[in-house]
Amino acid sequence: MYLPLPANFQKSYIDRDSYPRNLIRRTVSTYPSALTAYATRLDFATPNLFETDIKRLEVPIRDLKTDDGNGEDLDKLNIQSPDELTKWFGVKVVHDPNDPQNPVVAVQRKDPKCRFVYIYGANSRARLGITRSMLLELFTFHQVMPDYLDFISVFGLQSEARDLRFSSFREQKNLKLQHGSSGIDSLGRSGKHYQLCYNLKGVTFKFEDPKDHSKNQWSIRQAAFYHQLDVVGGNALWIVTKGGLDIQQRFKELTGNGARPEDKAFGTPDECFRSSLSAHLLFCHWSTEDWRGYIKWLEYTIEKDTEMAVLGPTGKGHHHHIYTARDIQHLQRWAEKVREVTSVLKANVDVMTSLRRFYTDLRDNEEFPMRGSCSDDIGVFASQLGNLIDDFRLQIDRADALVRITTDRMELVKQHRLERLNMNMENEAIIVRIITIVTLIYLPATFVSTFFSTDIVKYQGQGQEKGSFSNVAMVRWVQVTLPLTVLTIVFAYIWKSLAERRSQREVLPMDAEDLHRPLWMSDKWKWRPRARKASSSVESKV
Repeated sequence: MYLPLPANFQKSYIDRDSYPRNLIRRTVSTYPSALTAYATRLDFATPNLFETDIKRLEVPIRDLKTDDGNGEDLDKLNIQSPDELTKWFGVKVVHDPNDPQNPVVAVQRKDPKCRFVYIYGANSRARLGITRSMLLELFTFHQVMPDYLDFISVFGLQSEARDLRFSSFREQKNLKLQHGSSGIDSLGRSGKHYQLCYNLKGVTFKFEDPKDHSKNQWSIRQAAFYHQLDVVGGNALWIVTKGGLDIQQRFKELTGNGARPEDKAFGTPDECFRSSLSAHLLFCHWSTEDWRGYIKWLEYTIEKDTEMAVLGPTGKGHHHHIYTARDIQHLQRWAEKVREVTSVLKANVDVMTSLRRFYTDLRDNEEFPMRGSCSDDIGVFASQLGNLIDDFRLQIDRADALVRITTDRMELVKQHRLERLNMNMENEAIIVRIITIVTLIYLPATFVSTFFSTDIVKYQGQGQEKGSFSNVAMVRWVQVTLPLTVLTIVFAYIWKSLAERRSQREVLPMDAEDLHRPLWMSDKWKWRPRARKASSSVESKV
């Protein structure tokens, strides 16, 4: 038997391809231009976001306490086509023979007490296993707030993880009926509900290298969560988007046969509300896992790459690591990874803080009918979230310390490279000085020989086997060359000493008295003011 639906809901469902412009309830944040902007961003993301191959479609749905608690305890199905999704909702569109232009939308059964919809891809960088038409039908049927489109747009086909730093928490409360609005009795909806969406990020160990642990691979992955709860009937909706099936498996464990009774109880609105708090904690716990192991691995890798910069001997004759520009690049990459960890952890803390504030504010809201009966549950929930937040903050402090260590090690590596460059420059300076000294010694002899323009040993002719030796020429050459060589060396030494003394005077700090003291070539040659005569001093006193 099919039940009729309100006219405004029928119109919204028929126009589902225009989502989010077809939403019934409007708020300040969903004015027409804002909805158009959401639709434009969805059009831009569609080619890489949704699956186009009909054979690869799969949307797992789990309904607990179907037909508003009057049906089966559990009904589940992996939706693999748009027709299956429509059939699962129990929706039927019929055409009135008298008015074929206005089709009638009817529904076969009410919403379940808890519906869990899992939208996923093969991995975090693959298209989601759902078509655009199926997503719009799902969001229209449950009147999902358009903000969730921003959260799922970070998924889809991509070569590198994009928009990893995006984090947000959005909420919308409709705890009292607006003027002229009402619930949908045929679906078991009172019209009084709240909805929220947020995303969290976790880290996953991907690959282990047994020979070199520094080559292990980790991946930061995010998940987007949407939740809606009817505060009168207790009907809850969950839509989770992620790459992989791990969170779906966790939700199965939360509401399966071996779960705690309070986590899978949906008999009354209070029990539905308590089970929703357990689901929130489940998702938050997922985001806290493996961060300690990831930070520990970063500490190990950075320590391995930089330990020789701190502990390695640097003296002559010792073997030590020679750091290159490639090592600085590696350290910069590790520093960016650690900063990324800090950014992600802080984002998780902000989201959890917003989630805790939402429920504590809900407890104080007079329009919330369960504020009295579930006040203690909200307090316990807030306390457990506080523990997770405190754990995250400790990990943030650890990551901040690692950032400082990495930055200091990078500066130390740069200093090692600079010291090595200085040593090379010193060696080159020594070689240049040796060449200068040798040139300085041979310069007078070369000059004298050129000046005299005569040979010590002179061959009188090309055909003679014996040459002639000039004793006088040799004596004259020695008499001129040796004194010139000595004078050149002495002059060079004096000039070098004066230059060194001048440089020391420029480098050393000067007292106030030194500022008025003239600079002389020697401390013995100091200018001293001439003492005035006693008579002049007496006259000056008079």
